[in-house]
Amino acid sequence: MDNGIIEKTLLLPPISLQEMSGIKLMNRTDTKFVATAEQLHAFLLAVQGEYFIQEINDKRIASYHTTYFDTGDYQMYNMHHCGRTTREKIRVRTYLDSNDTFFEIKNKNNHGRTKKKRISIQGHDTVHAEHDAIVPFMAKHAWYSIEEITPVIENWFNRITLVNYGKTERLTIDFNLKFHHLKSDGHDRLEKVAIIELKRDGNVPSPALDILRELRIKRSGFSKYCIGSALTNRSLKRNNFKERLVMIGKMENKL
Repeated sequence: MDNGIIEKTLLLPPISLQEMSGIKLMNRTDTKFVATAEQLHAFLLAVQGEYFIQEINDKRIASYHTTYFDTGDYQMYNMHHCGRTTREKIRVRTYLDSNDTFFEIKNKNNHGRTKKKRISIQGHDTVHAEHDAIVPFMAKHAWYSIEEITPVIENWFNRITLVNYGKTERLTIDFNLKFHHLKSDGHDRLEKVAIIELKRDGNVPSPALDILRELRIKRSGFSKYCIGSALTNRSLKRNNFKERLVMIGKMENKL
């Protein structure tokens, strides 16, 4: 995405990480939308007067690196592909600007609520070395043991985080996504697609929903793990993601 994104983030008032400490939303509902670069530009202009933008060390666009884990037969991927509403994702995420790294377990229940649990670790390559901390953590929160899972795909992306003035919701905007599948060695990148995710406790009023509707930015499920895997490992089942993959291909001018 072009530098116009950076210019538009400067139009929004900042909010610090400390000020956001009470808006973690670790037990929340998530709603995702997929936007083109042009729609994202319009959205960032339209949210003025309604949202703060997170700013850390004078930076308003953060960089992330994530590694997702799965079983040898891709149980977590296949559960999502088959439409299981109750599912789990296990990942290691590094905030590249601070180099903070967390081992995370995300569980989604059949009511659409997401619970995330995480512990701090040294880095992406230290999961097995930090066995003594991770084993009891997984025993308490995960469906799997550390012996059952291996890293399967990594991604990189940039993120903008917005907070409404009422501080009842967060919006994350992910763009410049890059994927590398560790099993197939496949690579792909999305340069013209942005993923907007609305995160809130329950159905509190959201100024963003009206703006998204006006700009015709459509609600669409988008798992970075699953879509990235489908793009980079053609041996996986992908029929149930075909509609989203076609939409993304058109937005990226690849179809």
